[in-house]
Amino acid sequence: MWVFYLISLPLTSGMVLLTLRYFAGPDVPRYVLFTVGYTWFCSLSIIILVPADIWTTIIDHNNGGISFFWSWSYWSTFLLTWAVVPIIQGYEDAGDFTVAERLKTSVHVNLVFYLCIGSIGLFGLILLIVLRKNWGGSILGFAMACSNTFGLVTGAFLLGFGLSEIPKSIWKNADWTTRQKVLSHKVAKMAVKLDDAHQDFSNAIVAPSRILGRAMQGFLKGPLGSSVDVAVYLLSVLDESHMKKKKYQWVSL
Repeated sequence: MWVFYLISLPLTSGMVLLTLRYFAGPDVPRYVLFTVGYTWFCSLSIIILVPADIWTTIIDHNNGGISFFWSWSYWSTFLLTWAVVPIIQGYEDAGDFTVAERLKTSVHVNLVFYLCIGSIGLFGLILLIVLRKNWGGSILGFAMACSNTFGLVTGAFLLGFGLSEIPKSIWKNADWTTRQKVLSHKVAKMAVKLDDAHQDFSNAIVAPSRILGRAMQGFLKGPLGSSVDVAVYLLSVLDESHMKKKKYQWVSL
C-alpha cells in the first residue's frame, strides 16, 4: 500500500501544480494560488482516499487514519466552498482602498447572500412542516437529504454542460476557416466597444475640465487672483529649470 501512496500522492500534487501553472496569470497573488491549489488538492484527494479505504476494508484493518483523512478532506472542502473562497472572491472584487475595508465589504456581501439563501431554506422548511402534519423524521436527516440533493443536482448540471459544451467547442475550433470568421467578428465587435469606451472617456474628461475652467475663472476674478498668477508663474519657471537640468544630465550620460 505504501507503493500506492508513493505514486498517487506525487501524481496528485503534480496535477495540481501543472494545472495552476497552466491557468494562473502572472499577477495572481500567492495567497490565491495557495488557496486554489489546496482546494484542487482536496477535491482530487479522492483518488488517494478511495483505494486506500477499499484496501483497509478488504484486509479488515480499520484504524482511525482513513476516517481522519476523510474528515479532513470533507471539512476542508466545506470551509473552502462556503467561507474561504467566497471571502477571497469578494475581497478581490471590492473597490475599497484598504485591506480592512475590502474584507469588510466581502464579508458583508457574503452575509447578505447567505441570509437570502437561509431565508429561502427556512421558508421551505416551515412550509414542509406545515403541509406535513405528522412530522416523524429528524431535522438532521432532512438536512443531509437536502445537502445530497444539492450536490447531485449541481454535479449533474455541471457534468451535462461539460459533456455538451467541450465537444462542441472542439468541433467548432477544428475548422480554421470558421474559426477565423468567428474571431474576425469578435474583433469587429470589440473595436466598436473600444470606440464607444473611448468616446465615453473623452466626454468624462471634457466635463470636469469645463467645470474646473469656469471655477478658475471665477476664482481669478476674486481678490486672490494676482497671487494665483504669481504662483502659477513661479511653478512654470521651476518646472522649466528642472527639465533643463534633467536634459543636461541625460546629455552628460
